[in-house]
Amino acid sequence: MKAFAFSLSLMLAAAPAAATEVTADTVGPLIQLMQPDIAVLGEVHDNPIHHLNQAAAIRALKPKALVFEMLTPDQAAQITPALRKDPKALAQAIGWEEAGWPDFAIYAPIFQAAPDALIIGAALPRDELRTIMAEPIERYLGVDAAGFGVDQPYPPELQKSLEDEAQRDHCNALPPEALPKIVEAQRLRDAVFTRTAMRARKTTGGPVAVITGTGHTRTDLAVPHMLRKALPGLKILALGQVEQAEGEALPDDLPYDFWIVTDPAPREDPCLVFQKG
Repeated sequence: MKAFAFSLSLMLAAAPAAATEVTADTVGPLIQLMQPDIAVLGEVHDNPIHHLNQAAAIRALKPKALVFEMLTPDQAAQITPALRKDPKALAQAIGWEEAGWPDFAIYAPIFQAAPDALIIGAALPRDELRTIMAEPIERYLGVDAAGFGVDQPYPPELQKSLEDEAQRDHCNALPPEALPKIVEAQRLRDAVFTRTAMRARKTTGGPVAVITGTGHTRTDLAVPHMLRKALPGLKILALGQVEQAEGEALPDDLPYDFWIVTDPAPREDPCLVFQKG
């Protein structure tokens, strides 16, 4: 046990300057040792193992608030203590399936891991998102735009890289003119999730856990990056989760403080939807 604690201490001494792969078994002890003010916990949305790992992190963190990418503020406001004891009723009450997220059953362990935490929705309703995106996002964010570092455009090389990534994620099926808006929408969501997490901590005193896709967990430009820029005195932890197929090589420079590698979840080829269209 002493050797185990010592090895974790070495990882903590290196983070976030040196990113480190961890295992599902070490996530809880890592959180307990680090005691972050805000933990940004990434996932591949339809991977059940990722949600079990998030639940383990949450049990260790004991957050006062859970901020969900998947919920709007209105949906979160409908959640009662009674509904939290009945996952099926909860999913039905908030319209989870209609929103298009994977089976609520794989998210239920997250809710159960912190039964007394305040549930906060960070998602922008689609109509509101379209309205906001009709203008420069810094107009919507106000003073937070500069605080989060989004008041200036990305450098051209980074913008091109993010557009290429968005195109790959959409099976190379998007018109080129759509790519800048997709990148901008991702940046806006990062900023909104950041602002919501900050408000959650101010309201509850923390700690706070943010449940979001791994893309929003990037330390180089997403939620953890913005949190560290806006709140340099707080301890922020960014946990990414990535899938690795047999024989697949992962990059050496994954943009998280810590990350867990899992097998891919069974799923239909996501590009079939574009082929069918």
